[in-house]
This record gives sequence, C-alpha cells and structure tokens, in this order.
Amino acid sequence: MVNRSADEAETVLRLSWDAKAAVKIGDFSRGGKNRLERKGADHDFQPKGILNPSGIFLPQWDDLHLYFTASAVTSDFIVDVLERWWGSNRQRFPRVDTLVINQDNGPELHSRRTQFLKRMVQFARDQALRIRLAYYPPYHSKYNAIEHCWGILENHWNGELLDDVDAVLEFARTMTWNGKKPEVELLCGTYRKGIRLSPRQMKVVEKHVTRDAELGKWFLDIDGPSLRLG
Repeated sequence: MVNRSADEAETVLRLSWDAKAAVKIGDFSRGGKNRLERKGADHDFQPKGILNPSGIFLPQWDDLHLYFTASAVTSDFIVDVLERWWGSNRQRFPRVDTLVINQDNGPELHSRRTQFLKRMVQFARDQALRIRLAYYPPYHSKYNAIEHCWGILENHWNGELLDDVDAVLEFARTMTWNGKKPEVELLCGTYRKGIRLSPRQMKVVEKHVTRDAELGKWFLDIDGPSLRLG
C-alpha cells in the first residue's frame, strides 16, 4: 500500500536501496564461460583488493545507479551514496518533496543504527525532504526491487576475470536492465567502522524520527522541512 501510494503521488519518489556482497578483485574463476584464452585460477588465493557495491534503483523509471567503494560498507558510505545520487538527480524531480526508501534491515542501515539515523536526519533537514524508510522484514528481501538488478549484474560478469578496479566498473557499466545501462561511480576515501552515538546524542536524533505505532522499527518518518523551520 505504501509503495502504491508513493508511485501514484506526483510529489513522492520511491527508491529501492541495497548493498551487495563484496567483489573480490583478481584472477578468480567465477563460473560460466567466456571467449578469452586466459583462465581463472582454480584455487583460492589472496585477492588484490575488493570493491563493495551499493545501488539505488527507481522502479517507476527502471533507472539503476551503482556506487562502489574499496573501503568498508558503513552507515556513512550508505548515506554518502544517497547524498551523491540526490545531488546529481534532484533537478529531474523538481516537484518531489518526499522520498520513500525500500530497504532491508541490514546492520549498517537498520532503524536503530545510531550513525545511520543521525546522517539521515541531517540529509532530510539539509535537503528539506520528508524521508519514509520502509523496511522489509527478514527473509523478504526478494521483494526489494533492486535485488533483481543484482542478479542481472552477477549473470553479466559471470565467467569474467575481474582482475582490476577498472574491469569491475566497466562490466557494471555495460550491464543492462530493461534495455537501460546503469550510472556507475567509484567513491574514494576511507570509511571507518564502529561509529556510534551516545544515548544522550541519540535522544536528540530520535526526537526527529517518528516510528509507526504498529510497525515500529519497520517503518519510520523523518520530516526534513519541519527540521529546517526549527
């Protein structure tokens, strides 16, 4: 019901948001076949590095935006992805004043993660947006639309040697979802794990968060415009 109402409202934009398992960089055999003579290693070894992907998908538009980091997936990385995406796309949606975000209740973005909520409140206030976080409960992530995009990406580079950062980014750029290619970007910098607010700091943040009386941690609102006025 929430998603349908969001899709029907001219001032609301719905996003599907999620991170994916780390991609190992190196001469790994990834299953599948390709036409190259070069073969992947048939044993495990230390990867050259990793890239962690996070994505934003617009179900109404079939638009996919992929962001990668060589650092850890943290609350700060996740919200940086949202800020980066909105900064590049807000002019497309001049009438939008509310974002409905479908997401899983993962460890770095669940509704009790203090640093995540702090950053989301700041984002809502700075952009004067109403944010509605709609979480899928455990074992229901398949209903989050972006999960289907991750499957297409996996099939796209299945059997390929992702032996450097450029190879990972290029394969991501050349996948297609319903005939459209994604926007792909690498976020540089280091993200530190373990940042948490004190209980006193969290009380201040929670004042700006409204949790649904029945759904509790699975659905909450942040009213950015009222924060600006305050």
